[in-house]
Amino acid sequence: MIRQATICICVAALAALWSTTPAAATDIVLLKSGKSIEGEIVKRSDRHVWIDVGPDIFRFAMDDVEDIQQADPEDVVELVTDSLYHTAMNPPELTPQEQARRMGGSVIMVSTPRGQGSGVIINRDGYAITNAHVIQGETAVRATVWFAQGDGTMRRTVLQDVEIIAVNNHLDLALLRLEHPHGREFLSAPLEREEAIEVGQTVFAIGNPLGLEQTMSQGVISTTQRSFDGLSYIQTDAAINPGNSGGPLFNTRGEVVGITNMGIMALQGLNFAIPTRYVKDFIRNREAFAYDKNNPNSGHSYHNPPPRQSFGTAPALLDVENDNNDTR
Repeated sequence: MIRQATICICVAALAALWSTTPAAATDIVLLKSGKSIEGEIVKRSDRHVWIDVGPDIFRFAMDDVEDIQQADPEDVVELVTDSLYHTAMNPPELTPQEQARRMGGSVIMVSTPRGQGSGVIINRDGYAITNAHVIQGETAVRATVWFAQGDGTMRRTVLQDVEIIAVNNHLDLALLRLEHPHGREFLSAPLEREEAIEVGQTVFAIGNPLGLEQTMSQGVISTTQRSFDGLSYIQTDAAINPGNSGGPLFNTRGEVVGITNMGIMALQGLNFAIPTRYVKDFIRNREAFAYDKNNPNSGHSYHNPPPRQSFGTAPALLDVENDNNDTR
């Protein structure tokens, strides 16, 4: 009750200020109480928004905000660091719900005759990342893409004959190439520019668990360095289920911080993602892992050695001469 009363007092005070403030406001914050505040949004995060109404700057919790109508959102400057992916300069920090609306179109569903998983488009020309185990042993790969429409809806489109560019089984990453049906550019998601994730940081995943398309789950970073088989993974409590594999793990700036690849089904809240530093290295060195459908062992694919059939010292290693000259 104290919190609601405080909000009501703030809104009433803002209403009084509006009567003397010139009508130069361009941004609108709509509260769940039904009130609206006009001004200039000077800062926002996934938890709070700060709005300048002239004489004062007020802060509102995102839990109390129904919607934000920002006339001139922060410009996102793309810094191209590789021919196949980009990072973002000064990306706006928004709530997971807002970022999901912005970046959801970059998430795809990857289908093979054996099953399906998820992926994320990282390049406007249609290059996408998924898990190697999603397409393992398959050559017929399809992708389901959602294109944004003018009325705010998403049009579902299935793309046939997706090209496999490179596969790295050790990192569990695969690079795909999609063709736009109308020859246009795809919506692509930026990779995290610098690895700056922290424990407790809010993240969210978008994927297709069990074929339930465009499903979002939200959580936090549990740890940034969880080691398995010589690799480090991001651990998160954001729900990751079969079908999420290969999909992106986003931060609240709309950047891909990891590629989801596994979870422990018997336990809740133990889910993992491949950090973007591995993704960038894989893309930069993709020629070493180039896929050749006529040679399934192309690239660096290390196989386990055959098991030992017998134990003891091999005959070739025995010192026969010394044994024959042994006079003891």
